[in-house]
Formats: sequence, structure tokens, C-alpha cells
Amino acid sequence: MSEVPDQALLDAQEDRLRRVWATSGGWRYWSAVNNTEVGVWYTATSLFFFLFAGVLALIMRGQLAVPDNDLVSPGLYNQLFTLHGTMMMFLFAVPIFEAVAILILPQMLAARDLPFPRLSAFGYWCFLIGGVFVAGSIFFNAAPDGGWFMYPPLTTNPEYSGIGADIWLLGLSFIEVASIAAAVELIVGVLKCRPPGMRINLIPLYCWYVLIVAGMILFAFPPLIAGDILFEMERLFGWPFFDPTRGGDPILWQHLFWIFGHPEVYIIFLPSIALLAMIVPTFAQRPIVGYGWIVLAAVGTGFLSFGLWAHHMFTTGLPIVSQGFFSAASEAVAIPTGVQIFVFVATMLAGRVVFAIPMLYATGALAIFVFGGLTGVMVALAPFDWQAHDSYFVVAHLHYTLIGGMFFPLIAGVYYFYPFVMGRMLSDRLGKWAFWLMFTGFNVAFLPMHFTGLRGMPRRVFTYPPDLGFDLLNLVSTLGAFVMAAGVAVLAWDVVRPLTWKPKAPQNPWNAGTLEWAEGDPESPWGIRSVPIIESRYPLWDQPDLAQRIQEGRFFLPDAEEGKRETMVTTVLDAEPLQVLRLPGNSFLPMLAAVFVGGSFIAATFHWWVTTILSGVVGIGVIMVWLWTGTSMIPEKREKNAGLNTILPLYSSGPSSVGWWAMFITMVGDGTAFGSLVFSYFFYWTIRPDFPPPDATGPGQFYPTLAAILALLAWGLMLLARHRNKAGHELKALLMVLASAFVALGSGAAILWAPYVTGLQPTRDSYDATVWVLAIWTAAHLALGALMQGYCIARGLAGKLSARHDIDLQNVTLYWHFATITALTTALVTGLFPLAVGAG
Repeated sequence: MSEVPDQALLDAQEDRLRRVWATSGGWRYWSAVNNTEVGVWYTATSLFFFLFAGVLALIMRGQLAVPDNDLVSPGLYNQLFTLHGTMMMFLFAVPIFEAVAILILPQMLAARDLPFPRLSAFGYWCFLIGGVFVAGSIFFNAAPDGGWFMYPPLTTNPEYSGIGADIWLLGLSFIEVASIAAAVELIVGVLKCRPPGMRINLIPLYCWYVLIVAGMILFAFPPLIAGDILFEMERLFGWPFFDPTRGGDPILWQHLFWIFGHPEVYIIFLPSIALLAMIVPTFAQRPIVGYGWIVLAAVGTGFLSFGLWAHHMFTTGLPIVSQGFFSAASEAVAIPTGVQIFVFVATMLAGRVVFAIPMLYATGALAIFVFGGLTGVMVALAPFDWQAHDSYFVVAHLHYTLIGGMFFPLIAGVYYFYPFVMGRMLSDRLGKWAFWLMFTGFNVAFLPMHFTGLRGMPRRVFTYPPDLGFDLLNLVSTLGAFVMAAGVAVLAWDVVRPLTWKPKAPQNPWNAGTLEWAEGDPESPWGIRSVPIIESRYPLWDQPDLAQRIQEGRFFLPDAEEGKRETMVTTVLDAEPLQVLRLPGNSFLPMLAAVFVGGSFIAATFHWWVTTILSGVVGIGVIMVWLWTGTSMIPEKREKNAGLNTILPLYSSGPSSVGWWAMFITMVGDGTAFGSLVFSYFFYWTIRPDFPPPDATGPGQFYPTLAAILALLAWGLMLLARHRNKAGHELKALLMVLASAFVALGSGAAILWAPYVTGLQPTRDSYDATVWVLAIWTAAHLALGALMQGYCIARGLAGKLSARHDIDLQNVTLYWHFATITALTTALVTGLFPLAVGAG
């Protein structure tokens, strides 16, 4: 391609691009796998759940407005506050981050799309189905009523908690699949789909925050998934993980929940700070002050957030040493958080701030969050926490932190990015009305709660007697909540009113410096017209005429000559071009996979076991078809001219491919869940002097050792198969894969046979139950590995797996690294550790 193509050629190229990326037909939104469209629907659905949860909160405030009120019954009130907290945390705060990131990252990274658009679509459908299932339970008087934290022992007894606890556990477990799927997509997108020249130290701050938060999701959500497994096994089958009479301990659930729950606060907070990191430099009209400092502070906040969980458990009787450690860690996290706030203030002082509507919300967010942070320092001190724990002081602190740290920055982002998404401008007048109503209403609602709590009002009570000093404070809080709701209503009207009532937005209306504003047409069906070469952190400010040259197709991928959707893959650190990645087109398969996998979770809630199994099997089958037709596509040629006389391959495998990275990241999350189960085993060992119990036979050493040896053999055969396939001996490689699958199934059978043949009864004691859970987890992963090996064999027999096209074999071999570690760990923990303890 010449450096300056003819305009007629550029017009023809753009027309081909538009036709390739366009979607059409009445079913377009059901089958779309374009990240822009998925992001729009993801965002809209998250905001709908926010409004639903807000209505529940208003009903609660109505109940608490006056003493001895009977607006709702105690049971319904419990359902309201449980569902309100659950929806705000699981159906709004985290999904809205992933939705916005999926929506704007392709353009910010100058990518046509993120690398796994079908995975994004699958995640959205999982989120929608799970969200409707959980939220809709309130209309059938079946909503969970044990609090959004679901503390046992009341919630583990079906007689007390009913079906609501199952809806919470299984519904949220399904929703967490969506969160982890989005995290994989976002991490690989940021690492591998940047434009040439955008080295890792040049990426926009928003991308850094996305990378950090998505990584946190991989380490925070799996412990909750592990806890959900233990919780549901106790509810369904009576395995006593949290029953003290049979060796269990309800405190284990608190550990697993808050290992998730406190990083969750920062998973919510950091993406909103990321929006401020884009907004503040734009309206200060200068680059961010201290780019390196804010990146280090964000990394430090994410790291420290995993060392704070037990400050939610100061009143459970933790040792004084533990309380001192977690209290100090809780105080320490204020340092990187404060650095981020000071960076924004310094940027504003160094520039000439334009106080447009997004900046108004940004400054309001900083004011509210700083106040919430100060009360956070107070409750991080164990002596003060003992007095304020489970009071309305904590409710006030939580909402000041989350509303200031998450909600107001999000609304700033809505006003900031609305022209980018819709090509129209929201109203300044309505924006100011909404801000002042929400800002005033919020403070009137939640500031008095500090005093309500200090006067002794406990949280989660549905009413209170008069003359305790709560009456006026609660009435004021209720009035403030409805004022804030009026502001939200004004905002909602501004967003949903007809587009024709809103003025058209000029290109880059805020004069921002990052790449998402380079695309001139917000209705274009691709991320960006051509992939540019980037030289700085604010390329639209530093590279004159860059936006115009991008829109004219002067850079990489200006055409779609083969009629395929494509994006560019680059190296992780230096963003050097590696590959032109072919992307799959629209498909109903992600939606169908989510429907059947979700159906398996929903059927299990009602104990419809045949439907559970059938739905799960069909769901796995649909996923196999999806992978077969859309993931490791074999191109019609080896390479192509990607533009600017750059020849790039169309196929890649191993560490240079996006699929390898996706498998690695997924298995890191999976390994974290397994590690949480191992943590449960050793938690019992530390708190029980008789763990394992003296009368427990244990699984012995023979079968766990046999399982470990067979797992190592299966792993070795996979390594050898990969080597033989690379050398061109495809048939020998397939035979080795087949042998590895049989050996893997033998390993799984041995690890399950060990507790069975030795008579471990999972309903008898927590030791027996924990050994069985570890064995089942390991056997399931070995069986899944065998299924993947069968997929490789089928691909090979179909001529789609060869020495050159070996991405499936590479990725399955990578999976076996983790599966083998899992099998070895289970064998050591269940088989050899009791022997070592007994010898000691």
C-alpha cells in the first residue's frame, strides 16, 4: 500500500469495512458479538438493575421514616435489604465497570475490537439471565433474606432461609462467571491489542486501572466461588463445613466471603477513579501530573486490598496480634489512595480547569469520597470498630465511600462519554439540576446516619421504638433519600429522552487527548477506522492531524479485502506488530450457551437434577460448537499486508497468541479458587486440635499417590504430544493425546476412589467433607482435561490440527500444567499431610 492512497481507493476500503462489520436484521442484538453493541447493552442493563435496587432502598427508607412503622413486614424488609445490597454489589457496581470498559477500550486502544467478542457476549447473557433470576425472586416472595453477606448458621439451614439462599448462591455463582469472562477479555485486550508504538508505559491511565481491577477480579471472586460451593454442599447434602457440632466453623465463611468482599470495594472504587483519571486531565487541558506515581498507587491499592479482609471481623474474637496486623494494613491503604487524590488535585492546580458538567461531578465525587475515607480510618481501628460495628455508622461510611468513590465518578463518565457513544450532548441545565439534587440529597440522607449509629441504632432492623433519639435523624435521612432519587430521575430523563431533542456533538467535544475521540462517527460498526502508530500518552494533543489521518485510513488495517473482521495483535511490553487476528462474526451461540449453562444453575436451585444435568451437557455441547466454529479459525493464507508495507501472519499459537494468554489468565483464577479450598482445609487444622479427627481413617497414601503419578504421566504425554506434533508427526501426537486422556481419567478415578474405599463420610465431619470436596474438584478438572483432549483429537481427525495450526494443542497443554499442579497438591494435602502430622 502506498503512503498516500488515492481517495477513491480509501472510499472503497471504508465501504468494505462498513459492510463487513455491519449487523442487520431484527435479531441483530440477540446475535451481536461486536464489543461496542455488547458494551451498550451491558451498560444499559447494569443501570436498570441500579434503578431497581434504588427503588428497594426507597421502600426501606419509607419503612424507617418513623418509629413502629408497618409499611412492610419484617420478612419483606429482610428481603429488601438483602436484595438491595446484593444487586448494588453484584449486579451494578462490578458489571458497570466491565460494561464501560468493553464499550470504550477498543477505541481507546485503537483496536477494531477486543480479542474475544463472543466471550463478551456470553458474559453479558450470563449476567442478564442470572440478574433477572436473582432480582425477580422478590416478586415471588422468594428473595434471599440473610443479608448480602449470607452469614451462617441461619442461612445454611433451609428451614430458616428457604429457597432464597439457594437463589443467592447459585444465581450469583452464575453471574460471577460473567465477571471472570469479562476480566479475561479485558486483560488480554489491554496486553495484546494495543496499537503499534503504544508501549506499556504509554497506555492511558484508564487501561492501567482496567488491567489492575481485572487482575483483582481473578484473585477476589474465586474465593467467593469456593465458599459458595461449600455453602451449597452443606445446604443440599448436609456436608458440615460451617456446623460446629460436626467440626465445621461458620467463621470460615466470613474469611472466604471477606477475602472477596474487601477487595470488592476497591474493584468498585478503582474503575471510577480511572474515569476521573481521564476526565481531570481533559478539563485541566494538560497531561496528568505524576503518571508513574498514580500507576504505582493504583497497583499498591490493589495489592494492599487483599490484606484487609479481617477488619470486617474484629468482633468475631480474632487474636489481638491479627487485629493489630489488619488494623495497620487498613490504615496503610490510605497512603496509595491519598496519592491518587493528590495527583488529581495537583493536575487541576497545574492546569486551567474548565468546569463543565463532567468536572462538576468529578469534584463532588472527590469531596464525598475524602469524607468517607476519613470515617474509614476510624472504623479501621479495632477499639472504635468494636463500638460502631453493625451500627448505622458503618452504613453511612459504606455509602460515603461507594457513592463518592464509585457513583458520582460514574455519572461524570456518563456525561463525558455520552457524546462518544451516542454522538449527542446531554443537557447542561438538567445535568446541574441532577447534580445538586443528588449531592444535597445524598448528604442529607447519609450524614445523619453517622449520628444515628453513634447513638446505638443497629443496622438491618426493620423498625425501632420511639424516644430513643433515632426519630428525627431517620426522618431526615428518608427525606434526603427521596431528594437524591429525584436527582437520579432527572439524570435518567436526560439520558433516555429522544436523541432528536439533544444537540449533535462535535468530534472530540471536550478536546481530549486520548484515542477514543479520534473516531469521527460514533455509529461506525468498528472500533477505529485504521490502527495508528502512537508516540505519546496523549496522541491527539501531541500528533497533529492524527485523527484526520486515522479516519482517512492512512495507517494499519485500512481495508477488509478478504471480507473478514480483523484486529491487530502486538507484543505485551513494546506493542510491536505480531499478527492480524481474525475475529468471528455474529452468532447466536454465546446466547444459547448462556441459556443452557444458566438453566443448569437455575434447575439446581429447585433440585431438578435431571434438568440440571441435561442443561449442563447441552451447554457444554454448544460451547464446543462455538469453539469449533469461531475460536481457532484457520485462515485461507499464511499472511497478509496489514498496511504501511507491513506483512503479518494471520495465525499464531503459543505465548504469542491471544488464546494462550486467555487460557493462562483463566487458570490463574481457577487456581485461586482451588487455593481457597486448600485454605479451608488448613483453616480447620489451625483451629481444631483434633484435625484430622483421631477416628478418621483418612484417604490413605496409596490412591492419592497413584493419582499423582498418573496425573504426571498424563502431563508428560501432553508435553511429548506437543513436541511430536511440532516435528510434523501429527498421528503420533494424536495417539499420545488419546493415551493421556485415558491416563487422566484413571487419575481422576483414583483420587475419587481414595476417600470412598477408606470409608470417609462427608456428612460425618468437616474433615471428611473437605477431603471429598478436594477430590471432586480435582477429578472434575482431570475429566475436563480429558474432554479438551478429545476436542484436540477431533480437530486433528478433521484436519484442523497440524504442525502449523496447533493452537488447540498448545492451549490444552497449558491447561494440563495447572491440572497437574492441582492433582499433586490434592494428593499431598489429603494423602501425605495427615501422615506427616501424625509422625510429628
